[in-house]
Amino acid sequence: MNMETNVSDTNLRCTQSTEIRRRNRIILFPLPFQGHINPMLQLANILHTQGFKITIIHTEYNSPNHSNYPHFAFKSISDRFFEIESQLATKVDADPAYFVKYLNRSCVEPFRECLGGLLAEYGEGSIACLITDAVFCFTQAVADSVKLPRMVIRTSSPACILAWGALPFSSQNGYFNLTKQDSNYEESVPEYPIMKFKDVSKMTTNPESMRNLVTDMLSHMKASSGLIWNTFKELEEPALETIRQEFSVPNFALGPFHKYFSASSSSLIEQDRTVLSWLDTQAPKSVIYISFGSIAHISESEFQEVAHGLANTGFPFLWVVRPGVVPGSKWVESLPEKFLERVGDRGRIVKWAPQQDVLAHLATGCFWSHCGWNSTLESICEGVPMICSPSFGDQPLNARYVSDVWKIGVLLEDGFDRVGIQMVLQRVMVDKEGEEMRERIISLKEKVNLSLDEGGSSQKSLKGLVDYILSF
Repeated sequence: MNMETNVSDTNLRCTQSTEIRRRNRIILFPLPFQGHINPMLQLANILHTQGFKITIIHTEYNSPNHSNYPHFAFKSISDRFFEIESQLATKVDADPAYFVKYLNRSCVEPFRECLGGLLAEYGEGSIACLITDAVFCFTQAVADSVKLPRMVIRTSSPACILAWGALPFSSQNGYFNLTKQDSNYEESVPEYPIMKFKDVSKMTTNPESMRNLVTDMLSHMKASSGLIWNTFKELEEPALETIRQEFSVPNFALGPFHKYFSASSSSLIEQDRTVLSWLDTQAPKSVIYISFGSIAHISESEFQEVAHGLANTGFPFLWVVRPGVVPGSKWVESLPEKFLERVGDRGRIVKWAPQQDVLAHLATGCFWSHCGWNSTLESICEGVPMICSPSFGDQPLNARYVSDVWKIGVLLEDGFDRVGIQMVLQRVMVDKEGEEMRERIISLKEKVNLSLDEGGSSQKSLKGLVDYILSF
């Protein structure tokens, strides 16, 4: 009797083990913007090293370079984004939620057909789960319809999710149309006191549209099979604990994703790698690196204030000027007259740079950033203090954490002004305050490395994620 039971148990375990080995493919679906595609492809690489086969479904817009990932399968779907793409390139105050909501409509049927085709191609039981960007809300219903577990990756910080859930997105409450003349402009927001009213006013130009997107996203995150975060426990432990209490699905904080590998090759824009040899000629910690990301725009007058501020400081600088960062411009034609002659070899302007390599370079002294979450993490990972000029979305919150919570940088509080720019650059690059910021961010860098070591928090979270996916 006992022998029969043991044989039966052994056969059951063998059957389960075989089934788990068959169910080893993961399908991932990133939102087609650089700040979302990069972490999704990094996560795909991480999961591939754990033995999973990877298929990426992607939109035609901002299609990743397949040749960079010969170990992945790719499937492209129609998105009709060309119908609205020009608005993204030409508006300083474009509403991000508008573009996301458009994709949530235009991709539904193409995604459904693509996923159905993959299920038929790979065979029943071969796909472990679907992982999508959290803002692709429609994918939950599609996954449910084919009984496929859907996990989500949220490419912002956990703190951002808590802030968005707390803030009252409405044009009627006065939060989103404040000016410096308003009495509460500098005051903390009652619903999320880390932020000031002036921070909230930058987050969106259409509060109602943002509210609808956030409400949808949060409800579908809670309906998912689990949440994946590009952060590490030691940086955001209070926020992660609150998320665990408010979202009754498993959470996995296994970031920073990009630190699992050498510098990422997932950039959608061609990188100018000659900047690295230029950095080799500069003194240690002497160079200001400036990049406002892949989407944010600034006005021509703001662009010129940045230029004057850099020219007046005397510090060497590497400035990424993305074509079209000033709407209507082709590249650097908005620079002040004789700017290039004035700065000479002290300054280098490029269209795009290998950011991870630049931040890791000994010559880089600070990072003047829009404070997207990927850029913030990359600066922390290399121990480089920050200057913050947030634009929209989660960036104002990230900047407030950098300046007021972690105290690893300075926020340009009221926009671009050449005198203010000079003062902030002096504080970070020369003053004792800047050295203290550097010490704090180097301490965080060390915590990153510990989290990724064997037995560290991110490594434990990765193991937990792999075991969880294999349990589906």
